[in-house]
Amino acid sequence: MDFFIDSLKDSLGLIPFLFITYAAMEFLEHHAGSKSADAIHKAGPAGPFIGGIIGILPQCGFSAAAASLYAGRVIGIGTLTAVFFSTSDEMLPIFISSSVPAGTIIKILSVKVVIAVISGYAASLIFRLMHTKQENESDIHTVCEEEHCHCEHGILHSAAVHTLKIFIYIFIITLALNYVIDTVGTDTLSSLFYKMPMIPELVTSLIGLIPNCASSVVITQMYLEGIIGAGALMSGLLVNAGVGLLVLIRLNRRARENSFIIIMLYLMSVFWGIIIDAMNIVF
Repeated sequence: MDFFIDSLKDSLGLIPFLFITYAAMEFLEHHAGSKSADAIHKAGPAGPFIGGIIGILPQCGFSAAAASLYAGRVIGIGTLTAVFFSTSDEMLPIFISSSVPAGTIIKILSVKVVIAVISGYAASLIFRLMHTKQENESDIHTVCEEEHCHCEHGILHSAAVHTLKIFIYIFIITLALNYVIDTVGTDTLSSLFYKMPMIPELVTSLIGLIPNCASSVVITQMYLEGIIGAGALMSGLLVNAGVGLLVLIRLNRRARENSFIIIMLYLMSVFWGIIIDAMNIVF
């Protein structure tokens, strides 16, 4: 009961901040979403650069829109990779509601943009070297409104739905983390990760592949609790693209290609996490 009450108090205090943040995000989604999609559609060779920058905007359906555009061969693999890596899903609202310093948030987002752009061009090169053919355009539909954002009901309703969903996720995860931390201890958990090179990045990247808001919540909360470091945080957040992977699998009927993309995203995210740890980058 103590774990339950403490976790509930911690989670309830985040609701006002989450709602305000999601309302602002929905406002951006309604007023900038189509313009962002048009920008990467017209970018051509500069697609990964444009996608990496625009993808950092807190828009709930941007990864879904990018996956839809890729399935229809409107954008290439480089732009898709850049958007996926740049997107942060629930990290930003959780950081804001947890009073993480603005400088830290900006640093993390900036690193994600740089990595996203580099990885986007790397993905394009990999596909060219493997002689992967781009097939003809297919029939695609944007699914953000139907499956994720509830945009048709208005900004406030959508923000409320997001807030409720993430509140439940945060409460459950906080409850579990509080129990584990109190039972095992933060120092013990941290030492388990820090004493095993590459293991944190391998684990958080697997968590990040889960196409759901909960995965980014888990990774962000683990970082805020001091259980994982900067490298593991970045690995998990890079590969986490919200519902983007679900949309890709649903609309892109090329199963072998989808499998290759997922494996590539996973290996790249692990690689970048290891690089950040090796360079002792601290957020």
